[in-house]
Amino acid sequence: MVSEADLQHKIILLVEDSKADIRLVQEVLKTSAVPHELIIVRNGMDAMDYLRQEGEFTSALRPNLILLDLNLPRKDGREVLAEIKSDPNLKRIPVVVLTTSHNEEDIYHSYELHVNCYIRKSRNLNDLFRIVKGIEVFWLETVTLPNE
Repeated sequence: MVSEADLQHKIILLVEDSKADIRLVQEVLKTSAVPHELIIVRNGMDAMDYLRQEGEFTSALRPNLILLDLNLPRKDGREVLAEIKSDPNLKRIPVVVLTTSHNEEDIYHSYELHVNCYIRKSRNLNDLFRIVKGIEVFWLETVTLPNE
């Protein structure tokens, strides 16, 4: 059961270039009991501009959670993760890597950079739905996120 304190409006930043994966995350989150806003950026440069409130994102709201793909155009997710976790103003935002990469070096390096969670995307639609639903339940309903 979701408590009153947990029903605070959550901002989720989805950094993803795949239209299909974006649509799936949107569909899963439609059923969420937690009030939220899903912000979508499709490349690593826009992700960092959003987080630093630069360019077209000067009035961007600070996300409570970042869902980050590693294989992105313009600046890949590995670089984005490194910048987030090395920035004193951003490093406490939980980052969940949600990627197709099975590369052990990506997994190791992501945890070296203090990723909060590394999840491999499934190519099976039902499995992917279950994975995203699990992220939603854990990160939006179960854990306490920082309000900064």
